[in-house]
Amino acid sequence: MPFSHFDAILQQVAPLDDIPVAVVDAGQREVLEAACAARAQSIIEPILLGSAQQIRALLENLRQETGNCPSFRIIDVPSSEAAAEEAVQMVERGEAAAIMKGHIHSDAFLHPILAKLRTDRRLSHIFVAELESYHKPLLITDAAINISPDLLSKAAILQNAIDLARILGVEQPKAAALSAVETVNPAIASTVDAACLAKMAERGQIQHAIVDGPLAFDNAISAHSAEVKGISSPVAGEVDILLVPDLVSGNILAKDLEYLAHASLAGIVMGAKVPIILTSRADPPRARLVSAALAALLHYAEKSK
Repeated sequence: MPFSHFDAILQQVAPLDDIPVAVVDAGQREVLEAACAARAQSIIEPILLGSAQQIRALLENLRQETGNCPSFRIIDVPSSEAAAEEAVQMVERGEAAAIMKGHIHSDAFLHPILAKLRTDRRLSHIFVAELESYHKPLLITDAAINISPDLLSKAAILQNAIDLARILGVEQPKAAALSAVETVNPAIASTVDAACLAKMAERGQIQHAIVDGPLAFDNAISAHSAEVKGISSPVAGEVDILLVPDLVSGNILAKDLEYLAHASLAGIVMGAKVPIILTSRADPPRARLVSAALAALLHYAEKSK
């Protein structure tokens, strides 16, 4: 039976009204395919920012090939940077409920967002991975924004991921604070942070989750591996969230899963005034579609507070 973790997310968002989303630098076929798919499933109402001439030409090609790509609002801007600035202004004017990254480098995309759309929460990125070899969606954080977070930053990053997991229907997510080993070693700072995070969760400083650490990746994913190593953990084999020590290790882990384990990865940024759909320029349309669904779920969760 094929795995369908992403299908469950799409079903969850299906009853909701679509939300207006500013798509930054939309002049790429894969971006427009995702926009067409998200519009067709009534997830988002894309507003396309970029070279209007290029976008219209690509849309016309898609219409000729598929016959079902709808019309969109297009805003002509002279550059990728200008598109990112305009998207932020659309949020500030109340015209967009989320921002989606198109064919633009992440640093240029995030610069005006970090400058103008911050809140009192920490911005962090979460990958939601669909793996045939794992029995539920796996959240990985942070592999895109926070380079080398300290303990309190990790706690905030973890809380964002917990909140997303709960929106996806996991009432009490199980989170693993990863390191290279499963014992505390002062020479490996990530093991100390992981142990502190586990204790912080016990004391309520991190809420609504079971957190264990330090755990190596194999101990978190495999209950058998943990048992062989003599590790008693409520998280092992049932983990929902992998908190990585830093951006480099998280990025390597996510890309390894994508290219060697054939994972599909959706991506979302939490902590800004609106959800930020941050995907790779090489991501397939389905990953972008599910990323849009995550943004819609976050938008309505915030509205319901």
